[in-house]
Amino acid sequence: MPAAVYVVSIDPQASTVWWANRITDLPFDFSQEHETPENLAVLKDTGAKVHVIANQKGGVGKTTTTLNVGAIVAEVLKDATTLKHVFIDTPGSLQDEALLLEALKYATDVIVPMPPEGLAFDPTARTIEKVIQPAGLPFHVVINNWDPRDGTADLEDTQAYIDAQGWPRTRTVIRRYKVHTRASVEGKVVTQYPKNRVAMEAREDFFRLALELGYGGGK
Repeated sequence: MPAAVYVVSIDPQASTVWWANRITDLPFDFSQEHETPENLAVLKDTGAKVHVIANQKGGVGKTTTTLNVGAIVAEVLKDATTLKHVFIDTPGSLQDEALLLEALKYATDVIVPMPPEGLAFDPTARTIEKVIQPAGLPFHVVINNWDPRDGTADLEDTQAYIDAQGWPRTRTVIRRYKVHTRASVEGKVVTQYPKNRVAMEAREDFFRLALELGYGGGK
């Protein structure tokens, strides 16, 4: 029986593969397709919603977002008997733009992770204005990796920048937690974190994001 969630990486750096291979009990189906992007064509016949996670700046949290949102949705849909959602992790570079464009051919929507830092503004703008918007796809910018200990100034500046561009952004903000940093080494996704307060708060961010975007329900 196929899993309800399928995660695909088309990032040649293969960080998703490195992480997924460490997970003992992977909650979704997974494959690496950067050398065979033509295989993505099968997605159009599955009837599943295809969510592309994209930003042509590296280090913004695409892999963490892909795996953890995929894990949350897989948990919600654990009793489903057919494929419902596909999450595609894409390259964080201009050199591999052709791979991103291939994924967008089959996308239902796009998630754009963006950390609250000035260096992310221009690369995010280019990704949206030169690649995502010309494809005519709905998208949401997700402010990612915000550390509340730094105060709200950077967060508010980033929110104001996004709003000034007229881009839709999620109300949910993904906060920075050490548990997220350790997870890739420990071979865990967010649904497998320890049962303690900090881990539950970290998990809650991704649950709220999936709920806000309508993943895991009838959409």
